[in-house]
Order: sequence, then C-alpha cells, then structure tokens
Amino acid sequence: MTTRAVHTPSEWRAKQARQAPAPGPGAGRRVLRAVALAATVPYLCLKAAWLSGSRIGIPDGSVLLEPGLFLTLANAVTLAMDASVILLVLVLTRPWGRRVPAWLLTVPAFVATGLLTPILTGFPGQLLIRALGLGAGGPGKTYQAPFLDPWVFTVVYTGFTVQGLALAGLFVPYARERWGRRWQGAAGKRLPPSTGVVAGAAAPAGLMVGAVHLYWAFGGTAALGAERAAEYSAAAGVVSAVHGACALAAGAGAMLLARARGRERRGRWPLALAWTGSAATLTWGLWMLIASLGPELDGGEGPTRATLLIYAGQMITGSLGAVVVTRFLTSRSRREG
Repeated sequence: MTTRAVHTPSEWRAKQARQAPAPGPGAGRRVLRAVALAATVPYLCLKAAWLSGSRIGIPDGSVLLEPGLFLTLANAVTLAMDASVILLVLVLTRPWGRRVPAWLLTVPAFVATGLLTPILTGFPGQLLIRALGLGAGGPGKTYQAPFLDPWVFTVVYTGFTVQGLALAGLFVPYARERWGRRWQGAAGKRLPPSTGVVAGAAAPAGLMVGAVHLYWAFGGTAALGAERAAEYSAAAGVVSAVHGACALAAGAGAMLLARARGRERRGRWPLALAWTGSAATLTWGLWMLIASLGPELDGGEGPTRATLLIYAGQMITGSLGAVVVTRFLTSRSRREG
C-alpha cells in the first residue's frame, strides 16, 4: 500500500517553483554576457600566440624569448584561467547554471573577484596618474616593463577591467536571485564564538598588512630593497594603496560579518566587504608568492624577505576572512536545508 504525500498550498508553490525552468537572461544580461565574452578574446589570443611561438608584443632582448618551463607553464595556466571566465559567464546566464552546485560556482567567482578587483581599481587609478602628469608614468612602472611592448599592457588590462565590470553585473543579480536569503546569515542569532575568534584574528592581520601597503603607497621604501626603492613611482603607490585597502576591507568585513544578526538586514554590505577584501588579499598574496619563485621578468632584483612575509600575511588575512564568509553562508544554508 502506498501513500501520497500531502502538500500545503505554500509547499506546493515552492515545489512548482523548483521544478519550473529558470527564465532566460534579460536584455541587459545578454549585453553583459556578450561584453564579458568579447573581453576575454585579446588575452586568450596573445597567450595562444605566445604558446605557439609567436613574438607578437615581445621586444628584442626580452626574457620572455628565453626558453624555460616556468614561463611556458605560466602562459598555459593563465590562458586556462581566462578561458574559465567563458564558462563562468555561461553559468551565470544560462538556465542550466542554476543547477550547478553552489561550491562549484562560488569558488571560481571568489577567485575571479580577488584577481580582478585590484585591477578594476588600480589600473584606472594609474591611468589617471599618467593623465595628470603625476609620477613616472601611469601603468608604466607597475603594469609596464621592458619585457613586453607598452600596448600589450593597455590591451590586456583594459580587457581585465571590462571583464571585472561585466562579471560583477552578472554575478550580483544571480546571487541575489539564488541565495538572497542567505545574505542575512544565520536566522535570528549571531555566528558561533569560534567564528568570532577567526574574525578577531583577521582584523589585526588585515590592519598590519594594510598599514605596510599604505606606508609604501605614500612613499615609504623600507623593506622594498634598494633597487625597488629607487624605482618607486606614484603609479606603484596606487597599486600598494589598493592592496592596503583590500587588506583592511578583509579584516573589517570579517568582524562586521561575524556580528551580523540573521533577521536584521545588516549582512549584505559586510558580506560584500568581507568577500571582496578577502578574495583580493588572498589571491594576490598567493599570486605574488608564486611569481616570486620564477625569474624576474624585468631583470631586476627579486622581492626581499620582508616583502615575502607581507605576501604571506595577505594570504593569511584573506584565508581568515574567507573562513568567516564561508561560515556565514553555510550557517544559513543548513537552517534552510
């Protein structure tokens, strides 16, 4: 003998909503999808050309012309990373994207946020510096080096900037529609004390890392090394300021998020602050540590031990902030599930 489940009207509507196909993207999202996909083309073409042996954009005497496994792997990995943006855009705009497991989407979205946020803020800031005639040349010192022709940096970082803006325009409404309730955190109560401990560690770590980067941003040169100190420019200061702001955002966002109550609509902005700051601080700290293992592409000296410690501090700060963000979101998920 079988029994038939009885549903209340609200349960029936919820079941129908889950079974109904997700609506297609509106005109605005279709435009953003096209823009994001188009923005990946220049970088993908350049990387594919270099892997195939082309010298486009590489001047004579560049270290990039020297054979080496590290540079080949770096080109292959970064090509794959930019190609993954295409898949991410499709997930955010196609009906089947709603069925992708949350972790399988949020992890690459977190990484993309982290890598693109400093470019979104730093690159335009450097262009402004150059336009105003302040410092030694906008993207010149930090985003431009003798191992590549100047136009390569303009094309690549413009593409990254467009990618970042388009992805933000796609991810925010997607997340609001799919996980909007979780932005409020654990319903009716604060997060566990252990999460507060993690947030309490993230705050001073972010403050320390942020203070060092802001010191460099305003002209400080201690711990940079003699050669890097001599090459300091206002453009380099913009980049340091951006990384310092991200570290401070990671620490402050983690603290605010740990204190956010579920039924009060205070979780949205702390979550955005902690997500963005932690992602940028973690991914760029890791990226710079990995880059320090390879050859110096500009032929200069490598980072000092103190600088490597700051990169490690960025990773620690970002990791602590990411733990708070994860705990905030998963606590709500368990209560809803």
